[in-house]
Amino acid sequence: MSSLKIIVRAPAKLNLSLDTPFTHSDGSIEWRMVMTSIGLSDYVQVETNDTNTIKVYSDSGFLPEDNRNLAYKAAQIFLKETRIQTGLKILIEKNIPIAAGLGGGSSDAAAVFKALNNLFDVGLSLEALAKMGLQVDSDVPYCIYGDTALVSGRGEIITPLNKLPKMWFILAKPHVSVSTPRILKKLARTPVIHPNTDELLRGIADNDYSAIISNMGNALEAITIAEHPQILTLKQRLIRYGCDGSQMSGSGPTVFGVCRTESRARRVYNSISGFCSEVYLTQVTSEKINQ
Repeated sequence: MSSLKIIVRAPAKLNLSLDTPFTHSDGSIEWRMVMTSIGLSDYVQVETNDTNTIKVYSDSGFLPEDNRNLAYKAAQIFLKETRIQTGLKILIEKNIPIAAGLGGGSSDAAAVFKALNNLFDVGLSLEALAKMGLQVDSDVPYCIYGDTALVSGRGEIITPLNKLPKMWFILAKPHVSVSTPRILKKLARTPVIHPNTDELLRGIADNDYSAIISNMGNALEAITIAEHPQILTLKQRLIRYGCDGSQMSGSGPTVFGVCRTESRARRVYNSISGFCSEVYLTQVTSEKINQ
């Protein structure tokens, strides 16, 4: 069998809003989040072969390359669901920080689903791919769709939103490790501040930059900051250096600041780079990712 090969971009995501209205009886979280895809991206190459095995390789020494890897799980699920028999070699070029609250692993998994759907011309809809993706991780369905969207339920309900007004993001990742399961376990016994997601949605619908900035929020932020106060320090510095707003993404530890203009964003980037070694400057991604 001649091999087939495709490369898919896997963008990072930011949580403009993250809320956890309640916990289901089975212990799973009910999510209400506004996410957007940004230019910072991994690149996932998928190539077929006749080995009937799945092999994952990465240029990062910190990423598992066995069935603990979300891209591996995505390939397993896709082949099982479609009853396609093939071997796969998956190469991941990592640019998104690992365990950073930016959805890198979930986006890699989404890229594998879309790559295999294209390679084998299966013709599955985004909805069908997202349903498969939920078996991997709650962020994968959103990453299948990308762009800016409201995410609800257990992560499976994706409502596309209007394009955001032009804005720049400065990302800063402190040298700390955050355990998402540990943070989520604390939800039940920790009072949280619920963001005003409805007002944020109105701001996006009206293309109102100021309303978007003033209504961003993350219900997990206070919990993670209690364990890692340097996250709060980064948030404060981003504002001090000129950002219009700053917030933690996901369960952390990455913090992002928002600027309306590139010139101000570059000044903030240069300033925060003297305080934090892992810093990125990016925008909302505008191109459709291989679907």
